[in-house]
Amino acid sequence: MRRRHRTSPKLNNALYFLAGMLTVVLAFVIVVGVQTTAQGTRYDYGMPDNMPGNAYAGVNGQQGDSGQNNLEKWQEGVVEYKGSSYRYNSSIRSYLIMGIDNDNWVEEAPDGISGGQSDAMFLLVADSEAQQLSVISINRNTMTDIDVYDRDGNSLGRMEGQICLQHAFGDGRRLSCTRSMAVVSELFGNIPISGYLSMNMGGMPMMNDAVGGVEVTVLQDIKVSDKEVNLRAGETRTLTGVEAYCYLRNRDVKEFNSASDRLRRQEQYISNYMKKLRSLTERSPSMAVGVYRSIADYMVTSVDFADLITELMDYEFSEAHMYTVPGDTVMGERFEEYYVDEEAFQDLIYEVFYTKI
Repeated sequence: MRRRHRTSPKLNNALYFLAGMLTVVLAFVIVVGVQTTAQGTRYDYGMPDNMPGNAYAGVNGQQGDSGQNNLEKWQEGVVEYKGSSYRYNSSIRSYLIMGIDNDNWVEEAPDGISGGQSDAMFLLVADSEAQQLSVISINRNTMTDIDVYDRDGNSLGRMEGQICLQHAFGDGRRLSCTRSMAVVSELFGNIPISGYLSMNMGGMPMMNDAVGGVEVTVLQDIKVSDKEVNLRAGETRTLTGVEAYCYLRNRDVKEFNSASDRLRRQEQYISNYMKKLRSLTERSPSMAVGVYRSIADYMVTSVDFADLITELMDYEFSEAHMYTVPGDTVMGERFEEYYVDEEAFQDLIYEVFYTKI
């Protein structure tokens, strides 16, 4: 029988911050899950025949020179950009947050290509000087060089592919996360990343129900017959766990760039979840513990929660500090591909990670 302990005010604050962090995790695990239509039909990613060793779908069949990253040192000192001088903000630490297309508890992948796609990828940027949190979303279809492996874990070199696929080439746990962290760092010009948090998508219903459901005004019709979910645009509903799961994950893959409409639903849900959780935690700080326990088996992290809570629990966070890696979606031979707008991306990097002198 477990003992119950009273929580101190300081611990209550820490638990509230933990709940907030978990909400951030939720925000970034509910982006593109396993491809599903608005009717709830599951699609198979498959594996292209031209892949060496049948590695995985979505990767262009051109092998690179090496399977290793050739990392360059992050820019230091004063940097000139568009007529202004900048210095890298050394008070910043970044954390990669991922949502994995797996509905089960975290377990080791059966082979070297089944680690699961990181269909949600975000950077949580903590500025200790400004006491500010920022969040940068990374489109899961972003085309970049990734490290590819065969089923036995043997390197097949570097290939251009969707960034979400990097997590698949690993163990579905720490190895997959570490490799994903490396390729995201490279995408951002080898920016240092301090750690990662990942969560399997199956934890979403538990997170929703842990706060008694979340109320939304439905933005789009969502009908999933086999789950008995029927949400109509314009109606106000307090979502159950399965309804939240469908509301946040479903999209019509036959509709080009339908992920954008889903992203609006997710942003709406996240905002309402935060408000609900804040209200509940103010009345009952132990609510944060319940939220955490509801998804603990679905998470993998390199972050020491106690240290992170101590450091970040007083930081501010607002929608004004939510960003997206800029770019455009085009239709590839089989899958949508997202190409970064390099100039706009550089503008974003200087805005978030640098201080103008």
